[in-house]
Amino acid sequence: MTSALVLSFDFCLISAMVRTSRSRIQVWLALTLICVLNGNAYSASKAHVIAFGKWTSFPWSAGTTDEKPLILKLRPLLVDARIKEFTVGPAHDVTDRLFVVRRAFRLNDSLPQESASPHWQWQLGEWLLVDRVTGHISAINLPEFDALHSGASWYRDYAAYCGVSEDGKKVYAVVAQISRRKPILKKLLEGEGAGAREMKDASPEDACPVPSWQRGPMRVTFEPAGAAKQTFAIRGHMVDLVTEEEDDEEATK
Repeated sequence: MTSALVLSFDFCLISAMVRTSRSRIQVWLALTLICVLNGNAYSASKAHVIAFGKWTSFPWSAGTTDEKPLILKLRPLLVDARIKEFTVGPAHDVTDRLFVVRRAFRLNDSLPQESASPHWQWQLGEWLLVDRVTGHISAINLPEFDALHSGASWYRDYAAYCGVSEDGKKVYAVVAQISRRKPILKKLLEGEGAGAREMKDASPEDACPVPSWQRGPMRVTFEPAGAAKQTFAIRGHMVDLVTEEEDDEEATK
């Protein structure tokens, strides 16, 4: 009888210990899950500090016959006080979260027979899309964009510029939208002096001036060297050529 009582007591004690261990494990797992979720939420909600540094002047060769380089200004783009890119020109706010800015980078211009020391030259690069919340920086796809002759004009999430064909023989009026892979407008600019061969020895400003925008209705105007002025009406991802009569009628309103 006594042995049975002892065995019963031991069994109850072991069962209680097992239940207690299971409870502790469950509590530990629950606390661990809470900590992980809180950590992920903290990481996701952590704000990034996006800022620009001080302006610095640098010489830039536009690839023209003029031996005197242009003097441009660049500034670093910092994310959480760390330099991520160098940029030129003003930034354009697309939304309260996203903005675009043009990249600048250094290229080694040393010849093989020259000294081992690199000869760095600043060059103009692509346009960048920057997310203020995540701190993510990505290159924007701008079809036919030429670093030497294309000057982009931004309005909302649209970029208007003169694009150059891959063979360098044709110039296009191009309007690209950030969310679309293909341009919403790509029209050949025809006229005397409108070809890329006539543009190659001109400065970027003379070869293809930056297009101009207007709102209400949304329109963009191209006036490249040697070609007639052309205005296009933008409706979402649809584009229509505006005739001179329509342009004059709108101007009188």
